[in-house]
Amino acid sequence: MSNTIVKKNIQSLRGMNDILGEESLLFTYFIENAARIAKNYGFSYFETPILEETALFKRSVGESSDIVNKEMYQFIDKGKNDVCLRPEGTAGVVRSFVENKFDRAGGTYRWYYHGPMFRYERPQKGRLREFHQFGAEVFGISSVYEDANIIMMLKDILDFFKIGFKLQLNSLGCQTCMPPYRENLVKHLTNLKPELCEDCNKRILTNPIRVLDCKNDNCQRLLYNAPKITNNLCENCDTDFEKLKEILDFNGIAYEIDTNLVRGLDYYSQTAFEFTSSEIGAQSAIAGGGRYDKLVEFLGGRETPGIGFAIGIERLLELIKMNETNEEVIYLGALSDEALNTLTKIAGMKRKTNKVLIEYTPRGFGKHFKLAQKQNATIVSLIGENELKDGTIYTKNLITGEEKTIKVEEF
Repeated sequence: MSNTIVKKNIQSLRGMNDILGEESLLFTYFIENAARIAKNYGFSYFETPILEETALFKRSVGESSDIVNKEMYQFIDKGKNDVCLRPEGTAGVVRSFVENKFDRAGGTYRWYYHGPMFRYERPQKGRLREFHQFGAEVFGISSVYEDANIIMMLKDILDFFKIGFKLQLNSLGCQTCMPPYRENLVKHLTNLKPELCEDCNKRILTNPIRVLDCKNDNCQRLLYNAPKITNNLCENCDTDFEKLKEILDFNGIAYEIDTNLVRGLDYYSQTAFEFTSSEIGAQSAIAGGGRYDKLVEFLGGRETPGIGFAIGIERLLELIKMNETNEEVIYLGALSDEALNTLTKIAGMKRKTNKVLIEYTPRGFGKHFKLAQKQNATIVSLIGENELKDGTIYTKNLITGEEKTIKVEEF
């Protein structure tokens, strides 16, 4: 019997990818600029744990949802707690909102967040088991103007990255108009049960409006004549929905009404929206959100209006083209060992205003220039024995070709 140890390379889990190289540049570029736009809208950063109690998502997302039924990474930890990796971001933010008693303090809160989410589903293009979202949540404002505001913020983010999109809009009604609509819908769906898919038949009993969101082509064909929630809204919901459309029209934001848009999560009410792009194939949704005025109450807090959205970052990366900037990237190099200490001091000063790369191995001119170009530097600055003696530094702008030797103090 052989005692030979077979070494097997350990690979990443299926659907859980590394972010590196060009993708890492795009990833950080997206986060930085989306965060900047969010701050311009008055949002501040908020972070919640990746691991939460499973009950949080069952109570908020809904036990009838695909996320809870099929996709959660759920397990019992060493303390016998039923926990899971977060499949979406809103529920954790609301849990924290209640836990920290913001619901009792009153006022308006605007937060943005970004981080990994986890869903066990078949990995495919733009859809992973560990994926990242950029999201935003607003608490304490029931005005439909805030619905328009958050849609405009999301539009500004997509516009910045030059991502073409279509905005789809719907209203899911409230506790006044939803129950009678649900009753009408169930009557209609019951007649179609023999022809609907297995999932739709289950949803008729648990959450019938989720049937409208079925991705089965045959089901969508059968649902063509189903009752429309927008034809069954109460006076308040109808007024708000018309006002939202008026605001978007006034601001020149094009949209389409999709009466089957329900977003797949149980906590939405009234406004629901989705941004889609034809540039990423069949799975065209790139961002979406809506109003959830009862969610804080569902999770034990005082009734507080809320609205938010989430963007799937991986779904956007292939569409993002980094805008050209005039950012200076300075490459510092030494022509002799003696110059290295001076270079480290110069780097420390220049990094207060510029991106600076420093090469620790003394090299000749040609080698330094090759390395600088490889690292996308715009300015090459070198110090050798003569420059060290004179207190000067040689610089060359790789964009304009201008070169000069100047005093270190001037540089």
